[in-house]
Amino acid sequence: MGLKGIGSEFAAVLWSEGLFRSFANRKQVAAYAGLAPTPWQSGALAHEQGVSKAGNPRLRTTMIQLAWLWVRHQPHSALTRWFQERVQRNGGRLRKTLIVALARKLLVALWKYVNSGVVIEGAIA
Repeated sequence: MGLKGIGSEFAAVLWSEGLFRSFANRKQVAAYAGLAPTPWQSGALAHEQGVSKAGNPRLRTTMIQLAWLWVRHQPHSALTRWFQERVQRNGGRLRKTLIVALARKLLVALWKYVNSGVVIEGAIA
């Protein structure tokens, strides 16, 4: 709740649905939330199939909503700048796809913030 854009309800859902657990690395955090990428390979072909959606649906939905709010309330954070740069590079397209990628990055950053106190670069308290 110490960061602008994260209220008491978001903080409660984030904590109760996932951040209270212990994870070994960021991939496990993203996989638990259902925000991990699902690669597909067959011979020389390799594709990304999007997110797995095999994880916690409430946490995934909350993170996507929080990602939209993060862009609005934290315009100078490194994550928001990354999102805006990618959207501009694609000519304004793929905003919904990129918001899921931002949700994954934001979840990992919040996990680092909760577990080791690493503050998100440019985030306003």
